[in-house]
Amino acid sequence: MSTATAPRQSAQAPVDNPLTAGQLPSWVTIAVGVAALAVSALVFTLLDTGGIALIVVGAVVLFLVVMHIISLAVEGSRRAVDRLAKHVVVTMFLLALLPLISVTWTALSHGINRLDPEFFTYSMRNVVGAGGGAAHAVWGTLIITGIATLISVPIGLLTAVYLAEYGRGALARSITFFVDVMTGIPSIVAGLFAYALFTLVFGPGTINGIAGAVALSVLMIPVVVRSTEELLRIVPNELREASYALGVPKWKTIMRIVIPTAVSGIVAGVILALARIMGETAPLMIAAGFTQSMNTNPFSGQMMTLPVFVFDSYARPGIPREPFWDRAWTGSLTLILIVMLLNLAGRFIAKRFAPKTGRK
Repeated sequence: MSTATAPRQSAQAPVDNPLTAGQLPSWVTIAVGVAALAVSALVFTLLDTGGIALIVVGAVVLFLVVMHIISLAVEGSRRAVDRLAKHVVVTMFLLALLPLISVTWTALSHGINRLDPEFFTYSMRNVVGAGGGAAHAVWGTLIITGIATLISVPIGLLTAVYLAEYGRGALARSITFFVDVMTGIPSIVAGLFAYALFTLVFGPGTINGIAGAVALSVLMIPVVVRSTEELLRIVPNELREASYALGVPKWKTIMRIVIPTAVSGIVAGVILALARIMGETAPLMIAAGFTQSMNTNPFSGQMMTLPVFVFDSYARPGIPREPFWDRAWTGSLTLILIVMLLNLAGRFIAKRFAPKTGRK
């Protein structure tokens, strides 16, 4: 009888578990956040030092302190620390997101005025004030970055395959070292290199689209190499060993097993490299030059690109300045839209050609 009644008594006894002692309702976080923002705005307004950034920082600090005190009193120390860590992580994420939102909103609000068909169909030839467009710069950007991609992707991909699958010894270490050095070189050095190279080969004053593409390739190749190499290294060795066990040569294993397994990440790395070079201005100013006319021949004559167009319109405006600045902001917005479309296309390609993991 004693053994039968003991479990019943222990089941009825209250259990003091600090992990389930108390829990704040979800609306408390929202209420404290709104109250912290209101108090911060009121305090800094009364002190006559109000500013959006200062008010936001004050609200964040006040929110973290108050929420930690409330959670400590209601939920206990373990949940309070866990909640504090969660709020700090979310706060840092939102702070990192603010510059992106600010840049996008600023470019959209200032550039929407000239986002019209004329901007994409006309160049700046014989245009002094209002009107005109950036068709020559859009075509120049697409042509130069396209050629740079055609140069960089095969070189970067094959270099990464060598480092991940074949590279051993001093040669592989030397290549890795120089790739790391190239990753950190200033972009203007790439422009000077391309200009000096084409001057030595074709003569002084050789400025064209191909020279700009070579300058961008110097910046794009190390990004492609590093991202592709890391992705190839994380492909499971079991896949390679299974292929070798079936008698498949190493080169065919790389072509049919390793690269298709990592293709989604490789495409993402290439898109990242494209976004890295598409906004470069200094190397294109030196190697590709300036022009107000349409030029779709990368082998002859100077070629305008969107970053150079934006810089030239904003830094050296005519009179009145407003039309030049409007074109500069619209050029910036166009550049953002092109990078966004490239990212969407890269995601589609990666999803389309990624290896299928499920069974039907």
